[in-house]
Order: sequence, then C-alpha cells, then structure tokens
Amino acid sequence: MTLSHLPLNALRAFEAAARQLSFTRAGLELRVTQAAVSHQVKALEEILGVPLFRRLPRGLALTEEGEALLPVLTDAFRRIAGTLDRFEGGRLREVLTLGAVGTFVTGWLLPRLPEFQAAHPFVDLRLLTNNNRVDLAGEGLDYAIRFGDGAWHGTEALPLLTSPLSPLCAPGLARRLRQPADLMRETLLRSYRTDEWAHWFAAVELPAPNIRGFVFDSSLTMAEAAVQGLGIGLLPARMFEHDLRQGRLARPFAAEVTLGGYWLARLKSRRETQAMTVFRDWLLAQSRSMPDAP
Repeated sequence: MTLSHLPLNALRAFEAAARQLSFTRAGLELRVTQAAVSHQVKALEEILGVPLFRRLPRGLALTEEGEALLPVLTDAFRRIAGTLDRFEGGRLREVLTLGAVGTFVTGWLLPRLPEFQAAHPFVDLRLLTNNNRVDLAGEGLDYAIRFGDGAWHGTEALPLLTSPLSPLCAPGLARRLRQPADLMRETLLRSYRTDEWAHWFAAVELPAPNIRGFVFDSSLTMAEAAVQGLGIGLLPARMFEHDLRQGRLARPFAAEVTLGGYWLARLKSRRETQAMTVFRDWLLAQSRSMPDAP
C-alpha cells in the first residue's frame, strides 16, 4: 500500500482521536462533528484492513495496530507544522544556531540584534549562551562566538573584537584605591584562567600578590560579585559599559592588558547556509565599525 492511497483527513482524524481517546473531543479539536471523525476513522480502518480502536461502552482504546501508528503520525504532523511555521512573507525561514559567551551577548550583541532581525527576517536565530567552553559539533552549533586567541582545532575563526581586561569594582571600594599597589591589600576575584592578574600586574610593573579570592567561570557572575562588594574583578570593561555608566561598577585605573579577543568560529567541515552567510557578514561589519576593531 502506498501513502497516496491514504486520505489525509482520515489520518488526521485518527491521530486526534487516538490522542484524545474520544471521537467527540477530536471533533472539537478539528472543528468537525463527532460523526465525521468516526466516519473518517472507519474509512481508514477499511483501507488498512485492521481495527485501530476498540469501541468501549465509555470511550475508546487503541488496538495494537493503533498504538503502532499513533506515534508515527504525531511526529509527522508535528514536523509538518514546524516546517510550515517557518514560512513568513513568502519565504522559508532558516534556523541559525549560535553559541556565544554570555558576557559578549549581554554586553555587546543583544543591543544590536533588533537591527539584524529587521534586515534579515528570514533568519530564525537560536541563541545559546555559555562560559566559553563549547562543543560546536556536539551541540549542533552553526557558529560560536568565543574568547581566546582563535586557535581552535578544526575550526575557522574570524576576529571580531579585542577585549582588554581592567580592574572593575563597586564605586565605594574604588574610592579608596589611589594607585595600583593599593590592590595588594584588596580581595581580587579570579577567573578560571589563572594567569590574568599576573599579566595585569606585570603591565603596571608590580609583582603579582598571592591571590586567594573567589574563582568564577563566568565574567557576568564575577561582575555581579564585584557590584555586591565581594572584591575586584579583572574584566573586559567594554562589555560592562552599561554598568559603568549606571554607576554599578567603577574603573579605578586605566591600565589594561589584552590576553585575547572575541572570535566568530565554525567547524571547517560545516557548509555555510545563506542564514550563516548573512549573519557572518553583518556581525563582521558591526565589529569593524568599532574604533579599535582588529
């Protein structure tokens, strides 16, 4: 038997009745009468040559054949509906799955996304945030925005922004800091990248103290700890410009150190779709408009 011999309305009627275990409730869902659903199911049973329901005094029960057919139809109708939902304005929307460092998302990307959406409404962007540990293949990502040096095995990485690190802290704490050496007696918050403070102190020609502060795997969490007065974080100041303007954070010293930047990465084996291409071109144009873009 081929699919062309199976009437679509009968398949829909069976799927709804099987989920609801009621011809009446299926009719309400499909906006037809109970009798119409019953008739369509009966016609399908005749075509297949097997009963799909056992008619009980108080409802319906699926036969073994009906139980086998239901999940197949439910999945098929869900996939059809999902594909149809992607049509907008006479064009099929393309899914783009992006993994990105949370700091970059909140500090730079989110304010710019409405412009991208307006220019490219056919792109259905799925955004997953992370703390810079990412598996492009395992997570099914089209692109990842990562912090580092761009040297990741099996990937093509395009530079977006440099991201110098500076000490940031609560304004009250900043008022008692006069010179970099004053940091020696303060609690210094640490990243999982353990050498960052050592590089900053070297940049200001001071020996690095023995640092015993909290360790964070996310700059966002570290920044919030700094806001709450738990210590001083070495953070990418450009990603926290809003907090600096709002007075939630202060930057006591201008000295900064660059240990990496943000990159747009994809697997070399990943063929670029149109959605990927327009997003890449837009993102690079946005980043290159910054005054110190790479």
